Amino acid sequence: MAQTIGYVSLVVREYDEAIAFFTQVLSFALVEDSAAIDREGNYKRWVLIRPPGSQGTDLLLARASTPEEESRIGNQTGGRVFLFLHTDDFWRDYREMTSRGVKFVHAPREEFYGTVAVFEDLYGNQWDLLQLASPKS
Repeated sequence: MAQTIGYVSLVVREYDEAIAFFTQVLSFALVEDSAAIDREGNYKRWVLIRPPGSQGTDLLLARASTPEEESRIGNQTGGRVFLFLHTDDFWRDYREMTSRGVKFVHAPREEFYGTVAVFEDLYGNQWDLLQLASPKS
């Protein structure tokens, strides 16, 4: 048996501002942006993004459509780190993200598992920028 997590939903305020942040500030690729009318007659967009070079799980940007969903924008995990952006060069990406105005809420630090710093997306969700430590032989 082989299974993978295909998409993770990220609740956003508006599609276009989220697409702009992720593609222009974080350099993510826009994988798909399509529109359709659902069975109830509502306009829906299907927006998938992914980090550069990624072959793994994509993010599905999901515009909040109810007051309950709106209350989760920027706080999908109750203040915990929500997503982990792995990199092959922590300092390259940290410098690039900082130069583009990404807000880091915790300074970079070395941990037993790698080099990590916590940043916020445009809504306040917390992410780890993480370069995993090389396995010990």
